[in-house]
Amino acid sequence: MTTRPLQIRLAAHAGYCFGVKRTLEMTENTLRDAGARKVYACGPLIHNASVMRDLARRGLRFIESQDEAERGGLLVIRSHGETEAFHLEAAAKGLAIVDATCPFVKRIHGLVRAAHARGNTVVIIGDARHPEVIGINGWCGGEALIVKNAEEADRVRADKLFAVAQTTTVLSDFETIAARLARPGRTLKLRNTICDATSKRQESCREIAEEADAMLVIGDRNSANTRKLFEIAKRTCKNSHFIENINDLPLKALRKCNTIGVAAGASTPERMIKEVIANMTTVNTENTENTMDETTEKTMADYMAEIEKSLRLPRTGEIVTGIVIQVSNRDVIINLGCKKDGVIPKDEIALEPEQTLLDAFKEGDEVQAKVLKTDDGDGNILLSKKKVVINEHWEDINRALEDKSTLDVKVIKEVNGGVIAVFKEIYGFIPLSQLSDRFVEKADEFIGRVLTVRVTRLDQRKNKVVFSHKAVLAEARQKRLQAIWDSINVGDVIEGTVMRFTDYGAFVDIGGIDGLLHISEISWGKLKHPQEVLKIGQKIPVKILSIVREKEKISLGYKQNCPEPWSVIDEKYYVGQIIHGKAVQIKDYGVFVELEPGLDGLVHISEIAFKRVNNISDELSVGQNVAAKILEIDKNRKRISLSIKETLDKSFDGDARTAVEEEEDVDAAFAFAEDAAPAETAADIVAEETAPAEEASAEETPVEASFAEEVPAEDIGEASEDIAAEDLAPAEEAEEADSAARDGE
Repeated sequence: MTTRPLQIRLAAHAGYCFGVKRTLEMTENTLRDAGARKVYACGPLIHNASVMRDLARRGLRFIESQDEAERGGLLVIRSHGETEAFHLEAAAKGLAIVDATCPFVKRIHGLVRAAHARGNTVVIIGDARHPEVIGINGWCGGEALIVKNAEEADRVRADKLFAVAQTTTVLSDFETIAARLARPGRTLKLRNTICDATSKRQESCREIAEEADAMLVIGDRNSANTRKLFEIAKRTCKNSHFIENINDLPLKALRKCNTIGVAAGASTPERMIKEVIANMTTVNTENTENTMDETTEKTMADYMAEIEKSLRLPRTGEIVTGIVIQVSNRDVIINLGCKKDGVIPKDEIALEPEQTLLDAFKEGDEVQAKVLKTDDGDGNILLSKKKVVINEHWEDINRALEDKSTLDVKVIKEVNGGVIAVFKEIYGFIPLSQLSDRFVEKADEFIGRVLTVRVTRLDQRKNKVVFSHKAVLAEARQKRLQAIWDSINVGDVIEGTVMRFTDYGAFVDIGGIDGLLHISEISWGKLKHPQEVLKIGQKIPVKILSIVREKEKISLGYKQNCPEPWSVIDEKYYVGQIIHGKAVQIKDYGVFVELEPGLDGLVHISEIAFKRVNNISDELSVGQNVAAKILEIDKNRKRISLSIKETLDKSFDGDARTAVEEEEDVDAAFAFAEDAAPAETAADIVAEETAPAEEASAEETPVEASFAEEVPAEDIGEASEDIAAEDLAPAEEAEEADSAARDGE
């Protein structure tokens, strides 16, 4: 019994858009024609990690800032575009710009620049963190209001607005936000700058999802337009899956599906789409209960020699040896040394494709054959060369299927959907999807090669067999991974390679297995993004913090290679020492100075100068390097009190204050810091903006919430300890604050 045939429907608009194709073509041409000049890119050209790795192998150098580029180098501007200041800086540094900005994004740059020059308040409907939006904002002086949803639109107060949209914005979201912006008494000029290809892509995804039992959305998780396609698919088809590569393919979940829809983001290469669809044949095989369907039989019949099913006439089965005396296009005549000659018909000889009998035999050759009939009707003994060894070979194939052992086969010809491979005169079929553990579009490179394969299906009655080289490669890879799993333990320090970033950390390859290096485990100090410390491709020592074998998850640590600052504070710092640090946060009661990552000290307002200081910002600014004297180190409460004025000339014009008053103010400042932020460390306080509290709370996203958006639900529990930070408040208050944060999620 079989189910309905599997139908795979690809959305009409899937894969590379015009802008992405243009960017990649320009980059490839630049790499080809660069000669001795180095080619750089600040950040990924498109949001697809596999494509970027390929470009890196071909010579593209990814840098974090233009300072890393050599003068005279070529700098490719990614499809998302960059700010006006970025272009000016490149020119000043002597870099030649290859502007691969998507033309549709470039048009928005011109619109906002002109609108800003006319005195309009520019509104960008989109994600403030997306590189396209950051680039657009840079063409209107960085003064645009960025609106992501209707609630943020309601908070816009300006009366003269000029609004544009991120090119990948969902049309319905754009219309909702535009309606909120259009209030009475306000001048609003609205430009729908959503890419037409994006709209068509989203519409075709929606149409396919309405008819599908399951939806696969293919693309990189960092791709905004792919994530929006997935949101659209999920609204219509609950059984929707986000596919970054074939490893994400949920084959078990798709077994009972008759219709599977496929959509792909604008930065998804065609080969990746084909690879996913090709692997859907696994589902088709399972749906047909592991039998050879009519299509498979027809393909095999077209490309494999048809062998006689049985011989009805009696056979002796004797193996005889003779000398070739005549060769024609139809048969081979053998002198057996008796009254009758033997004849081997062409059908009883295994020939390679395009090979003839005249190619295979010459007069005088010695041949062994099996007697099929003592009389073929013409007075000859009917012989078969195939039958001499065919049974033995089939036994080998059957044994390989039963005990899952491997065979070596030679690929001899490419056919529709795969290749023909021969094992000891027995021809078999290898589908394209089973030739390699990577996507294979054309099998030319495999012709003539000997491959180690497994037998996946056979029908000896029909002399048909199917091989898989991919299964052998997969098993070898699994063994390598198993060896890695068996060799690692919690607490081990091993070398890894930084593969990719997320907002919540970095994934590090430790020999074939990716481990998560959470952002809180990268540095003892507070980081906004892993790229502040790490680079893609960088080799780093990491410590294994936890292993969840059942879920194949590994948590890593990088900061553990250096001691926690407070644990060795006595070795580096002492009361009376003059230190040099950076002002990282200004409060009403003082300024926090970073001595090193993870170690901050407080300069109370009374310790800034020998005069009365009413406004700290008049004396210091965030980022300023300062010298300060250590007044007190409280290891129990993890506090360091500093003084800037102790490093200054004591002659001053100001109000003198007593030591008692100053000490009381310092204690009050620490108490205020604890009350104001019971769940924050000094490093957390540093990360706050100097904007008013109500704006900060509206714009900033808690680390826990950001991590919940990016990490699968099952990972959140494992990472919660990583997210939690030590703080200045007592342990009880920290636990209450952490609990409240989780409740907020």
